[in-house]
Amino acid sequence: MVYGGLVVFAVWCVLSFHKDLAQIHIESLHGGWAVVGAAGALSLLNYALRIVRWQQYMNQMGHRLPWRLSALSYMAGFAFTLSPGKVGEMVRARYYLPYKIPLQDVTAAFFAERLMDLIVILLLALAMLSAQPRYHMVMWLGLTLIGATIAALVAMPWARVQQWLGTHPAASRMHIRLMHGVAATLLNARRFLSPGLLLPALALGFIAWGAEAVGFKIVGDVIHPEGPMSWATAAGIYALATLVGALSFLPGGLGSTEAVMASLLYAQGFTVPDALLLTLICRVLTLWLAVVIGWLCVYLLRHER
Repeated sequence: MVYGGLVVFAVWCVLSFHKDLAQIHIESLHGGWAVVGAAGALSLLNYALRIVRWQQYMNQMGHRLPWRLSALSYMAGFAFTLSPGKVGEMVRARYYLPYKIPLQDVTAAFFAERLMDLIVILLLALAMLSAQPRYHMVMWLGLTLIGATIAALVAMPWARVQQWLGTHPAASRMHIRLMHGVAATLLNARRFLSPGLLLPALALGFIAWGAEAVGFKIVGDVIHPEGPMSWATAAGIYALATLVGALSFLPGGLGSTEAVMASLLYAQGFTVPDALLLTLICRVLTLWLAVVIGWLCVYLLRHER
């Protein structure tokens, strides 16, 4: 049903924007296909670095997984990345059942990973504001909110909150059980917020997502050589569009990410056809490539089983 809905949505998009899509000319990429290939390689680097971070999280919880299984299971989650909020990526937990890894440990690692990605995307989005002196106050406010969120997650006595919810008179009710599960997840995830783990995880995330932003810029410079974007602007456009797509809770941010990215590119001087072309290339290399690799990993894991 989900993928059927996506097909209907895609058809609606094509019918609604066929005039704009008809204006796209691949000739803008003449001589630049090698650059597109380099951008694809940067996306693969993004996945590789995030696999390394995932393995570090699992090791921290005492689960020594073979690198092959860790890589295949992590990438298999991307087969379901089109689920709202990417919660479908939690499917990788099923591959850890033979290793007796508790679901709450996988959930804690997943939460920490999503939190690190969110912080990195916010930092990249703030990079665009850093180039505009009038927005420096907004930039510092954003950095303050990020620091306050991390401090609150670390300082909150989640163990006592979990115990209180467990003894609550309405402990059998669904919303109390849900809150109890959230508290347990945050308690387990807090171990990843110590400076010794937080800073390396942020560094890996920054390099990983920054690599995709670099790919976005170099392809953009080929399509629109008249006015190349600055590194900060390219990173900000990519990150802001990704952030809006994530917050929209649409499958894979479909529609919302593309609309924001194309609009911001148009504001930077791109023509509508060039903005749409760069947006489509970016989404193919950063979303659909991951989905294809994810389904390949699902097949490999299923075949091994």
